[in-house]
Amino acid sequence: MRTILELLRLDAEQHLSVRQIAASLGLPRSTVADYLRRFRSTGLPWPLPAEVDEQTLEARLFAAVRQPPTVRPVPDCAYLHRERKRPGVTLQLLWLEYKAAHPDGYQYTQFCAHYGRWLATIDPVLRQEHRAGERVFVDYAGQTMPVVDPATGEVREAQVFVGALGASHYLYVEATWTQGLPDWIAAHVRMYEDFGGVPALTVPDNLKAGVQHACFYEPELNPTYQDLAAHYGTTVLPTRTAQPRDKAKVETGVQIVERWVLAPLRNHTFFSLAELNQALAAHRQALNARPFQKLAGSRCSLFETLERPALRPLPATRYVYATWKKARVNIDYHITVEGHGYSVPYTLVRQEVDVRLTSTTVEILHRGRRVAGHVRSAVRGRFTTDPGHRPKAHQRHLEWTPSRLIHWGASIGTATGHLVQQILDGYPHPEQGYRACLGLFSLGKRYGAARLEAACARALATSTPRYRSVKSILVAGLDRLPADEPVALVLPLEHAHVRGPAYYATLIPEGAPC
Repeated sequence: MRTILELLRLDAEQHLSVRQIAASLGLPRSTVADYLRRFRSTGLPWPLPAEVDEQTLEARLFAAVRQPPTVRPVPDCAYLHRERKRPGVTLQLLWLEYKAAHPDGYQYTQFCAHYGRWLATIDPVLRQEHRAGERVFVDYAGQTMPVVDPATGEVREAQVFVGALGASHYLYVEATWTQGLPDWIAAHVRMYEDFGGVPALTVPDNLKAGVQHACFYEPELNPTYQDLAAHYGTTVLPTRTAQPRDKAKVETGVQIVERWVLAPLRNHTFFSLAELNQALAAHRQALNARPFQKLAGSRCSLFETLERPALRPLPATRYVYATWKKARVNIDYHITVEGHGYSVPYTLVRQEVDVRLTSTTVEILHRGRRVAGHVRSAVRGRFTTDPGHRPKAHQRHLEWTPSRLIHWGASIGTATGHLVQQILDGYPHPEQGYRACLGLFSLGKRYGAARLEAACARALATSTPRYRSVKSILVAGLDRLPADEPVALVLPLEHAHVRGPAYYATLIPEGAPC
């Protein structure tokens, strides 16, 4: 107050200007002008009366301009925190809704400041912000659970799979025998079914079962894991290597599971994996239903009201575990998988294909397109062939069987049927006579069924049941002669290749000794 009294003295007694007073006292001119305006509004004289002390002067100076404090409605920060987890909800939208309900409320800056101060006071486990239905974080706990074999007493350590949803922090816990690919995939399937839906993103660690090659820029997923993601319509987003903060949600979830699910079961003895999972499910449900310490509700209530409605629906069918392999198509348009051959379209000869193996089927894909499917066979050294995969020429060749050829011959006539039978019987393997029988088929098209039947009858009569004999008979027209008429053999007397008796007479004189 001494500075204010000096300011008033310089103005009243020295008649200095505002600029001079400000320079003398080292105050801003606006402050000097404000104090002078306040003093004049009090109506007090200068010099001050004896009864006006410093405290009275201060009260008189600032009482005239002091406004009663306005009571503004404080935003419900717990509600804001819960609503921000919904897809598309921002602080600006929540502020607009707040201002619509309370026109005299805080402006946007103070609104955000109130929320930020409240956010700093809550449990850091729940401070990570994730949209509802957006992410689920998955990992295996470092702690295992012992399971005793009741027959042998052998103790086997079971692995503990943990999944944590991002928005509600709803936890899923399951025990599996191993961290291998089959158990990893099966745990995901059961987790999605427990949620009743599928999050948009599945965030795993760089576990070998899920990620074949960890890379900062382009991690390579296991094909089976990628197949699972495609079936459920989710996207696998592996974390960076050696970056636990990328999956802090599941790291915290694992810690909570170890403290509140596994630790209470430390003195229990389990004799089967099913018994262990039953106990884990009961403790997990109790943990999810436990109220938050600094927020309203629980993991379960947040999941039911916030997370579950935002999850994507489950597919109509459950995922069937499948392994993937690569194979190259052989020149016989077959691939070999575990010693058994499976056919593919012949146009893919020498090309590389992807093979998807389930317990019952074999699917073959080329550049992402399914080109063949077969029933899986465990018989080694055999072949499973789809006739449609063969070239047209091969299909036509293999359409004929011995019984079909004989049936075709009998449909022409008895002689043709007998001749086909004798042709097939004349070879060690009937397939060796297929071409000769198909040759007879072409002769029937050229000369007609009647002439072919007659030619076959003449070939059988002369004991020459061969394709060439039948063809010669048809070319010479012998099939038109009566069957009982002998064929006269007429030899020419003179021919360029026949020397005749005159030739020898010139070489051996008449009467010469032999």
